[in-house]
Order: sequence, then structure tokens, then C-alpha cells
Amino acid sequence: MAKAKGVRIIINLECTECRTNVDKRSPGVNRYTTTKNRRNTTARLELKKFCPHCNRHTVHKEIK
Repeated sequence: MAKAKGVRIIINLECTECRTNVDKRSPGVNRYTTTKNRRNTTARLELKKFCPHCNRHTVHKEIK
């Protein structure tokens, strides 16, 4: 028998301002890893997290 996929999946969150902002503290893109419940949260996740490259709290969106 095949094992069923779990409900919780691992996702990556990427800073939205690192891609567009040229005047930031250091080059690079900040990413966080977290999990989400695929049944309860079907849309892409957006959280406000600290970005060390921008040196402030910014919106981080879920990427593939």
C-alpha cells in the first residue's frame, strides 16, 4: 500500500522587497522555511518577517 501524503507541507517564504530594492544594506534575497496546512490554507501565504538584507520587517510571500 502507498503511504498517503501528509496534510502539512513545507513552504518557502521570500522577501518581496529584496527583489526590487536596489538601496539595501547587503545584496541577496532573504528566505524563510515554514509549514502550512494544505487543507485549511489553500492560497499562497504572506507573513511579515524580519529581513536582514533590508534591515527591517517586510512582507514575505510563499514561493514554489
